Amino acid sequence: MMDLNADLGEGFGAWQLGDDLALLSVVTSANIACGFHAGDPLIMRTTCEGAVARNVAIGAQVSYRDLAGFGRRSMDVPFEELTAEILYQIAALEGIAKAAGGRVSYVKPHGALYNRIVHDREQARAVVAAVGDFDPTLPVLTLPGSVLFEEAPTTMRIVAECYADRAYTAEGTLVPRRSPVAVVRDPAQVAARAVRMAVEGEVVAIDGTVVPVQARSICVHGDTPGAVELAKSVRSALTDAGVHLTPFV
Repeated sequence: MMDLNADLGEGFGAWQLGDDLALLSVVTSANIACGFHAGDPLIMRTTCEGAVARNVAIGAQVSYRDLAGFGRRSMDVPFEELTAEILYQIAALEGIAKAAGGRVSYVKPHGALYNRIVHDREQARAVVAAVGDFDPTLPVLTLPGSVLFEEAPTTMRIVAECYADRAYTAEGTLVPRRSPVAVVRDPAQVAARAVRMAVEGEVVAIDGTVVPVQARSICVHGDTPGAVELAKSVRSALTDAGVHLTPFV
């Protein structure tokens, strides 16, 4: 079994990014922006309504407060402040999701925060604290090998995910966005990577190293050009390979 998730609701005001409704017909889980890196109340509500209508699990995609940088700039936010900001985002999306007939089923950090908590224990603890304060039963998505697995209490479910459309380092981390090879854009290649991750639990890093990626969820980015076709290719390839697609929650 494998979950297929995508980052959605990442427009802002009149500015739109990606085709959220089309992607909601492909994925099984939606990481919905909560207004700190992208998204606004109306977009959050529309995306939640679309997810509920399609039986797609809703996840709070929490971020640094960085609209200008799309949440992709690393920030040194004090523990208490970061905890409060993450809690704020989860609670905001939960209220909108409930109004749409759904609920927040998991949490996924976004961008720089996501990559930071792979190795930064204090910021990982801030994520754990915020989720624990809101609802300690909510799962959190992160990379395999993240220190989040060690910092979370045993009662909190930490779920490993992998990326079909992002390049990997030999250490199992994501190649930084500033690199021209950070994003994999060819649909056939993305689909093949997804199948290898789901079936064999591994991916080839940019230096040729075979990296283990035992994961329960595969992510495709909603802001990648041609994201809908990429996601459709991934879903079709996984189904053809005998992988059953279902939310991890």
